[in-house]
Amino acid sequence: MQTSDFHFELPDELIAQAPLAARSDSRMLTLQPPNTIAHNSVRDLPSLLKAGDLLVFNNTRVIPARMFGQKSSGGKVELLVERVLSAQEMLVKLKASKSPKPGSTLEFNQLTLSVVERQSDLFLLSASEEALAAVGATSIAEWLDEHGEMPLPPYILRTPDAADSDRYQTVFASEKGAVAAPTAGLHFDDALLTALTHHGINSTTVTLHVGAGTYQPVRAASITDHEMHAERVIVSKETVDAVQRTKASGGRVIAVGTTSVRSLETAALNTGELQPYEGDTDIFLYPGKRFNVIDGLLTNFHLPESTLLMLVSALAGTQSVLNAYRIAVEERYRFFSYGDAMLVWPKESYT
Repeated sequence: MQTSDFHFELPDELIAQAPLAARSDSRMLTLQPPNTIAHNSVRDLPSLLKAGDLLVFNNTRVIPARMFGQKSSGGKVELLVERVLSAQEMLVKLKASKSPKPGSTLEFNQLTLSVVERQSDLFLLSASEEALAAVGATSIAEWLDEHGEMPLPPYILRTPDAADSDRYQTVFASEKGAVAAPTAGLHFDDALLTALTHHGINSTTVTLHVGAGTYQPVRAASITDHEMHAERVIVSKETVDAVQRTKASGGRVIAVGTTSVRSLETAALNTGELQPYEGDTDIFLYPGKRFNVIDGLLTNFHLPESTLLMLVSALAGTQSVLNAYRIAVEERYRFFSYGDAMLVWPKESYT
């Protein structure tokens, strides 16, 4: 399969630049392959699911991961955290006119960071205890919480405002570590969660700390040549038990977001059966790959030629998904992080 097989035309004006007034105001396109499509609202979700179904949310919390600073030479540099590794080290993406060399220093909001090494397109940076103490912090995470900026995606063409600190975060976010939101979860507010519970629909959580690699384009012509960035995943025994109870009683497991899919399918990768898991994942799900855990997916609309679009296509079929996207464009659905939702049921081989 070629990356170009997952291309579609998207007018720029359909890329949502801000959230709607309320989280659950979003529209929702429902796809039952091959070509059964319905136009709903996210608020319709309780009536579209069944009592005994299980929603799996990603409870990661976005950290203020973007900073602007300068090199020792005075040149400007932008930092986007990929992962905080320890109290004194982090992996980051750097944007500068010229990439800094190992051994050089950078300054962000009076904190001096040392460039330890380059790892592919990422940089390992460290801060000494003395440097952290000089800015009143005991760790890089604490410093970011105080001075970092909410890392809105590159296709949102504005500066983050105070509202983004709340709206670019799910209401159930609890585990700090992501640098991008699990955006399907942004549609859920307390009222919708209560309605789902009243309809007998259960929920559980996984943790996948979304990295900046989620925006990495697929540059390879053949999708099998693409390498995914690793991200941290936790699937607990409690979540495994909830999934097993759901399956045993005839309920369906619906992942909320592609990150929840990747978490569950990673935890089932070795044996085909879901097991507790804590570690890294670079799982890449594209057409031809099998799903061992999920029975459905709630997701947003994704970038053309992206790994996320390929994942959805693996579940529902490439032509079915591209046809649904064509209709979504015609119907003026809102795309990407602050956009509308899509409820996707699997193609026949996975039902």
